[in-house]
Amino acid sequence: MRLLLLCLCPWFAAATQPNVLFILADDLGWSDLACQGHPHHQTPHLDRLAREGLRFTQAYAAAPICSASRAALLTGKTPARLHFEFVTKDKPGAQNLGQPLQAPPYPTDLPLHETTTAEMLAQAGYLTAFFGKWHLNLHHGGYLGWSPSHGPLQQGFAEGDADFGGHPYAYFKGGDRADLDLREGEFPPDSLTDKVIAFLQRRHDRPFFVQWSHYHVHDPIHTRCRWLFEKYRRLLPADAPEVRAAYAAMVETLDHEVGRVLKALDAAGVAGKTLVIFTSDNGGHPDYTGNAPHRGSKWNLYEGGLRVPLLVRWPGHVPAGTVCEQPVHGCDLLPTLADLADATAPTADGTSLEPLLLHPDHALPERSLLWHFPFYHPEKNFAKAPAHIGINDFVTSQTRPHSALRVGRHKLLHFDEDDRDELYDLTADPGERQDLADQQPALTRQLRERLEAELKEAGARRAKPAAR
Repeated sequence: MRLLLLCLCPWFAAATQPNVLFILADDLGWSDLACQGHPHHQTPHLDRLAREGLRFTQAYAAAPICSASRAALLTGKTPARLHFEFVTKDKPGAQNLGQPLQAPPYPTDLPLHETTTAEMLAQAGYLTAFFGKWHLNLHHGGYLGWSPSHGPLQQGFAEGDADFGGHPYAYFKGGDRADLDLREGEFPPDSLTDKVIAFLQRRHDRPFFVQWSHYHVHDPIHTRCRWLFEKYRRLLPADAPEVRAAYAAMVETLDHEVGRVLKALDAAGVAGKTLVIFTSDNGGHPDYTGNAPHRGSKWNLYEGGLRVPLLVRWPGHVPAGTVCEQPVHGCDLLPTLADLADATAPTADGTSLEPLLLHPDHALPERSLLWHFPFYHPEKNFAKAPAHIGINDFVTSQTRPHSALRVGRHKLLHFDEDDRDELYDLTADPGERQDLADQQPALTRQLRERLEAELKEAGARRAKPAAR
């Protein structure tokens, strides 16, 4: 009956399709929010979002790095399949770090033939808009500049703006790092948030899909809000370096801007029919934040590089104050929005989470989650970085070409240089401290074979022996 009504009555589709506000933070770690257990960061607006909706405890980015993760969110396809496993640059090229393996060429532009969430929802009658960081094309006219041929306006978004807002990207360029004259409780202006709010305040005759890709909390780490910086100097441990107080200030500033937008939804009278999704593109940057209890950070495939906060609110549909502990993945966004918006989804690697949103205790069929990172990091001074990847060590370690697969409670990591596998039981050992590969050789072999089969099926690019 529902399908018949959708076919015969387009107004019925518009009436039942939720507005969608997708908020994507940059480099925000899994444990950076108070509702995720951070002992010092204060994030009242995101905590409210969690109280009024659903909080996922095992949400994963599709990649441990920006561009790759964003490509997967937009297309529902793994970076391995997209050949989009690293960040875009200002020109094509490849790493030349003198290491045993040669990484593939850098990704350049997200291909126009890939169907994005915006294109899918536009075909379903949605008004689409994109505000903020795209990072899926070669930088055009400056760092993170949108391409006139491969930017969001060529990938299904009808309007948008790349404004840096109140992020240091905006004011560092002019050399102005001076504190602003702000009273306690006052935050710096943010023109990017202003533009999102202006969009929400307009009258819309059809449902909207807004992707707000915030630049916070990506480095450079800095705040011009002196009272907020001093607040975290007091709250953080006495031996914490000053940059961590600036980072905490950026986290709370991000939270403040989210609060402004949630208030705008209320004022526009559309909060009750708007699905709000908040997440991050990858794990936290190890120089500024810890990802405990998880090992690793941005750039590697241990849990700290992949686990991200995920909050979903949809009044009257998603039960308030609920928690879901099932593993979910960045590739799940597109098929989920397709189901909720009655849109036709392209082929994707993800699974629709609609059953979990409506019934958080619903059990999804067991599936594998795949990650692939055939690059080295850091790209500068690689040899000087420590080789060991630890927990909350606040240092950028060496990341080498590797892949990972999670099935149920077990996760396998395969390292290409020495053809080595590590196996972890994430239920018993979420910090990935106890490698079980030698103790469970049969399971290790089984998961390795499955990993190789999935990489082959996806046509994944592999790092190859470097020419000597």
